[in-house]
Amino acid sequence: MKLISTLLLAVTFLTHFLYGQEQKNFEEKPYIEVIGYAEKKIIPDEIYVSITIRERESGRDKISVEQQEKELKQALTDLKIPLENLTVSDAQADYIRVKWTVKDVISQSEYELKLASAQQVASVFEKLDDLKIDNAYISKVSNSKIKEFKKEVEIEAIQNAKSKADYLLTAIGQKTGTALIINDRGSNSPDFASESIQLRGSRSSNNYLYEEPKQEKYLGTIQFRKIKLESTIYVKFEVK
Repeated sequence: MKLISTLLLAVTFLTHFLYGQEQKNFEEKPYIEVIGYAEKKIIPDEIYVSITIRERESGRDKISVEQQEKELKQALTDLKIPLENLTVSDAQADYIRVKWTVKDVISQSEYELKLASAQQVASVFEKLDDLKIDNAYISKVSNSKIKEFKKEVEIEAIQNAKSKADYLLTAIGQKTGTALIINDRGSNSPDFASESIQLRGSRSSNNYLYEEPKQEKYLGTIQFRKIKLESTIYVKFEVK
């Protein structure tokens, strides 16, 4: 029994000794710490427009939400925009369910419309004006390949870190070894960029899509800010 205890104690001691030596050797290795940074600006190709349709009056007649929705869908069809791009907002879907349970009339409805270009946005807002739907704004923008672009930026950041280590060590006659530690210091890479651009409606300020001077429609130019993706990577390299 004493022999077994002695052997176990010896094995434990040897394990701790070897681990300590390994840690010591690791800490004594010469190293260089660098930070790599990269950024990319991409053009949005997913533009989300929030639209609110309200029941309104035209003379003595009331124009229902349902009728205006039907007219909106026809306008989108004319513009060759798929109707599946028009969806009822999540909050509105809950509101409709509540209204139906009490057999009430829906006096307004909120939608989200997904578009692909500034030209489509201009065409849609011109149609909205014709339909007298006067509350719409761009809520957010994104890019259909944004996840791929994020990876590219992160790869470029770590490659920049390696490049920096290479030229610094080359200057003193040494070489970059194995990466000992890699730490993502954070990336400013949202899936969506919030725009909140009000183009029509009571909340509009100076950001109109177009104006109507002297009863003639003028279609202005829309430009969207590019989405900026950033990545910062810390790397600790062994020095050969």
